[in-house]
Amino acid sequence: MKRIFLLVAICTLNIACSPPKYPDPLSPEDSMASFELHEDFEIELFAAEPHVWDPVDLVFAEDGKIYVVEMPDYPYPPEKGKGKGRIKLLEDTNGDGIIDHSQVFAEGLADATSVLPWKGGILVTSAPYIYYLEDTNGNGQADSKEVIFSGFFDNNSEAQITNLRFGVDNWIYAANNGQAGKVSFARKPDAEPLDTRGADFRFRLDKDLFELESGTAQFGQTFDDWNNKYFTQNTLHIQQSVIPRRYLERHEGMPSKNVNLNISDHDFTMYQLTPPPYWRAERTRRRNNQYQEQGLDRVEHADKYFTGASGGTYYHGDAFGDGYYGNIFTGDVAGNLIHRDVIARNKEGYGFVASRAVDEKDREFLASTDPWFRPVGFTVGPDGYLYVIDFYRQHIETPVSIPDDLKEEMDFMYGENHGRIYRIKPKNESQQKTHVVNLTSATSSQLMGLLAHPNGWYRLNAQRMLVENPDKDLLGEAISLAHKHKDPRTRLHAAYLVEAWDGLSPAFIEELLKDEHPEIRRHALILAEKFPSLRKNIQEATEDQNSAVVFQALLSLGNFTDEEAARVLAKTLSTTGESKWHRMAVVSAPVSLKSPMLKALKELSFFEKKEDWKQEFSSELAMAYGLIGNPDLIQDLIRYFEKEIAWAEGNLAWHDGLRKGLQIHGKENEALQASLELWDRQSEQAEGTDTEILLAALQHLHP
Repeated sequence: MKRIFLLVAICTLNIACSPPKYPDPLSPEDSMASFELHEDFEIELFAAEPHVWDPVDLVFAEDGKIYVVEMPDYPYPPEKGKGKGRIKLLEDTNGDGIIDHSQVFAEGLADATSVLPWKGGILVTSAPYIYYLEDTNGNGQADSKEVIFSGFFDNNSEAQITNLRFGVDNWIYAANNGQAGKVSFARKPDAEPLDTRGADFRFRLDKDLFELESGTAQFGQTFDDWNNKYFTQNTLHIQQSVIPRRYLERHEGMPSKNVNLNISDHDFTMYQLTPPPYWRAERTRRRNNQYQEQGLDRVEHADKYFTGASGGTYYHGDAFGDGYYGNIFTGDVAGNLIHRDVIARNKEGYGFVASRAVDEKDREFLASTDPWFRPVGFTVGPDGYLYVIDFYRQHIETPVSIPDDLKEEMDFMYGENHGRIYRIKPKNESQQKTHVVNLTSATSSQLMGLLAHPNGWYRLNAQRMLVENPDKDLLGEAISLAHKHKDPRTRLHAAYLVEAWDGLSPAFIEELLKDEHPEIRRHALILAEKFPSLRKNIQEATEDQNSAVVFQALLSLGNFTDEEAARVLAKTLSTTGESKWHRMAVVSAPVSLKSPMLKALKELSFFEKKEDWKQEFSSELAMAYGLIGNPDLIQDLIRYFEKEIAWAEGNLAWHDGLRKGLQIHGKENEALQASLELWDRQSEQAEGTDTEILLAALQHLHP
């Protein structure tokens, strides 16, 4: 009787008689057993606790060092000056392919999230800073710490500066999630701080440059062989930034600088094997009940939809085979899986389409039944294999988004002493490749040869090393590679090496503009922007047979402000303007907001034919004029539209666009706002609009 009573008492206390709401961790071996991986591949353990805790980034440096970034503060903000972030050096001492030794390279970092090798040391994102850390005495510990940039947003560990990437164009890119900051460059103390709101970030240490970049990457930013940028952002697992930010900054009248494009053709669905955690299922149930009570046509999903997309990485290795080269791998930390996208250019040339592989229409590349599996990122190693960074925590969510009563049962730090890194490689490989590498003894000529390596890890690291330590005696060899090598990827690496070594010339670029590969021609246009004498070449490229080249030509030609540039922009727009991105490219050109563009449109009888996209363009162009707020130019625009647009929808569109632009431009101008409100009231009371009132409003503008 006593035993029965005791059992009832234990069950009443909810001990051992019902499964726990949140499972405990598995060993690395048991966790790996839960993986359902594509049948052509196998997965191996590369590193685990105690050598790795809370990993968020992994880098193989050119000298053979393996750096891992640990983020034990997550998800709580670290106390000021008391960050627990670490960077470790990992080592495989017995050559069996598994890490068996680790050493702390640097510690006490607040929210360190990514590293990038540079000149023998490493660049580190640790909001609000980007540091340069270096071991100057060879003891495996950083003894030099330099603040390179400061002022980044530092109030949400899921949305801070991260994902350092060296681009083929010699710029270093960082994901900023569009967060506001006033960023200063320590090496240029007199430079104006950069307002990073709504943008990502890029910089060059070889030229001491820094600027905004398009996109709002959260935790996952990657570049293909041609420097096209893709990024992840929670529910949107793969986006593209269509137009680089530098083109959107050419004048103050851009109606929008948001150039994020969701390129997935399969959107939010993912094939998850784990059930949603209790807190998520319960929170979703409550929210859906609330939506129903409020009569909202809205449904939230607790699982099987991307909610924690992270770490998208372009595969440019040489181990997986042609069918996988150029694929992008993205983790979902809430779904405990790895998703694969096949990338192809769209026919309009401005962007790409991401599709599921034919053999993964109803499954993922890898899915786990272990709810602790948190694939936050990836890297391609010197061996060409794909390395998976597993944060491995019981919970991976910011506490602020979870109801208080549910948080009472959750320990957000449970698992902080865990972490795994896996290596994915093809099955039945005849010979295991090695991650062991050391390029520090390579000569400049040998590094030049690595620009042709089939593994992108070698190509990018060799290029970076040659940028860090120029050997201009080899400039002629670099020029020859850029023009003659059979691999277009090598030609592009070499072309940007010529750029880094200050070897560009009009003749060199003219030869690139004749290249058979469209991506080389596209980048040649970017380089041609440095030489006004190449304007005619850029202009001719608007008639290229490749749509991506034409799109770039529109962007590049926008740097010129003469009548001929306006004429060509208008002519090209007349055949490509159904695409909003082509219209944005044209509106980004300063000449588009001046009389030469209106003259060119008039000569083309541009608005004679009624088309929906022309209606949209009239609104976009008029809004840009309003944002600039020059009354003389606006009057020219009004006179042009009144004569050239005879259809009511077009007139309504440009009036609406101009009004919006003026409202934003003159938001502190009470007289202007009053005139615009009067115009709005009269417009509502009668068909059409009264242009005289609009012209009167311009009297309150100051040129």
